[in-house]
Amino acid sequence: MSMTTSTAETVATRGPSSMSKVPEPTLVFWIIKILATTVGETFADFLATNLNLGLTNTTYVMGALLAIALVVQFRSVRHAPSIYWLAVVLISVVGTLITDNLTDNFGVSLETTTIVFAAALLATFIAWYASEKTLSIHTITSTRREAFYWLTILFTFALGTAAGDLIAEGLNLGYWVSALIFAGAIALVAGSHIIARRGAVFAFWIAYILTRPLGASLGDYLSQPRHDGGLGIGTVGTSAVFLTAILALVVYLTVQKRPASAEAASGE
Repeated sequence: MSMTTSTAETVATRGPSSMSKVPEPTLVFWIIKILATTVGETFADFLATNLNLGLTNTTYVMGALLAIALVVQFRSVRHAPSIYWLAVVLISVVGTLITDNLTDNFGVSLETTTIVFAAALLATFIAWYASEKTLSIHTITSTRREAFYWLTILFTFALGTAAGDLIAEGLNLGYWVSALIFAGAIALVAGSHIIARRGAVFAFWIAYILTRPLGASLGDYLSQPRHDGGLGIGTVGTSAVFLTAILALVVYLTVQKRPASAEAASGE
């Protein structure tokens, strides 16, 4: 039996949600997401500053790596934790670099970048819903829906970087206070969803957007010098710790997924 026929029959018998190319939003999902957003902030700074690549060269390098990762992700038949989370980490770095390029190289204000990326994200949601009649991550079963998904992810990271920097630096609230603000906002979204038992899609995307500035604020708080309001761990140390944690969790997810995949394959 061909792979195409087998896949089509699997979708018909197991439902579109089970064939989604993206993971379920479990606790581990959110932990890795926050870790990835923090790495996006610190690793971008490490490459541009510590390795002296500069914003432009760093953007070229990471953009090329992201393009390769997304090609592999799109060509994958099923969700693969290692491929998916590699793409998320890279898109986190690229999202940070896009905002940093606009503000540092082109002098665009944080207020403007926040508004622009918010508008771009809203336009993507509108186009996605108009085309597919859903924004649910449980239905990422076609190339077009996956394209909408990753474009949305890119804009959430760029918006989160701009909004996080705007509140932490533009409003002079500091990194730790900013992290508490975004964590509180996420808690409110989660609480309202649990109490109301509705609006799961809306709650997911609001939380996804808010975890980006939360991670960015945490990354800056850990890595920036003490005289700038951080703990002074540095971008190298912070990136190393968080990347190691991501790797460990992705290995856990991969090992956990293998028995289920083997069982599903034996049942086809």
